[in-house]
Amino acid sequence: MHNVLLAFLLTAMAGLSTGIGSCIAFFTRRTNTKFLSVSLGFSAGVMIYVSMMELLPGAAEYLTPSFGVKNANLFAFLSFFGGMGVIALIDKVIPEDENPHSVTSPEHAAQAMSSEHQLMRTGVLTALAIAIHNFPEGLATFVSALQEPTIAIPIAAAIAIHNIPEGIAVSVPIYYATGSRRRAFWYSFASGLSEPLGALIGYLLLRPWVNDTVSGILFGAVAGIMVFISFDELLPSAREYGEHHLSIYGLIAGMFVMAVSLWLFL
Repeated sequence: MHNVLLAFLLTAMAGLSTGIGSCIAFFTRRTNTKFLSVSLGFSAGVMIYVSMMELLPGAAEYLTPSFGVKNANLFAFLSFFGGMGVIALIDKVIPEDENPHSVTSPEHAAQAMSSEHQLMRTGVLTALAIAIHNFPEGLATFVSALQEPTIAIPIAAAIAIHNIPEGIAVSVPIYYATGSRRRAFWYSFASGLSEPLGALIGYLLLRPWVNDTVSGILFGAVAGIMVFISFDELLPSAREYGEHHLSIYGLIAGMFVMAVSLWLFL
C-alpha cells in the first residue's frame, strides 16, 4: 500500500508539472532553449535506459515461471511492441495541427498567433491532445513506480520535465486569446490531471486480476510506451529547442545518471 501511495503521488506531481510550463510562459520574456534541449534529452535518456535495462528484463522475469524462459521473452517483446502500438494509435487520432509539442517557445508562439478565436481553439485542442497523451503516460509512471520504488523518482522527474513545454503549448495561446493568466494556467493544469487519472483508472481496472503474468505484460507495454515517447516526442522536441548535440549530451547524461542510481541501489 505504501508503494501504491508513493506511485500515485509521483504520478500526480509529474502530470501537474504542466503548471510549471504556464509559469515559465507568463513570467519569463525568453525561454532558455539550450537548457530545455538538454533537459528533454536527459528525460529521454532516463526513460530509454530504464525501459531497456529494468522494465523489459523485469517483464520477462515475471513471465518466466508461467511460460518458461524462451516464451517469456517472446511475450515480453510482444507486449513491448504492443505498448508502442497503443501510444502510436493515440498519436495518430490527434490532429497533427494541434500536436502538443509543435510550439517551441512562448515568444515563437506569440509571433505565430492570429485571431482570438483561432488562439482559443488552438489552446483548447492542444490541452485535449495533451490530456489524451498523458493518460497512458500516467499509467506508465505508476506501473514503473510499483515495480521498483528506487526508479520511481527519476522516471517521475523525466515525465515532469517532458510536461513543462506541454504546459507552455497550452497556456500561451489561451493567454493571448483571453488576456487571463489564471484561465490559461487552469487549462494547462487540467491537461496534466489525466496523468494521475490514467494511473487511478488503470489501478482500479487491473487490481482484481494482478498477478505475475499481468505484471509482466504491463511492464513490457510500459517500456514500449516510454521508448516511443522518447523517440517520437522528447528527442525531436529537444532538437528543435537547441543544437543537435545538446539533445544527445542530455540523452547520454540521463542514461549515465540512471545507470549510477540503479547501481547504488543494488
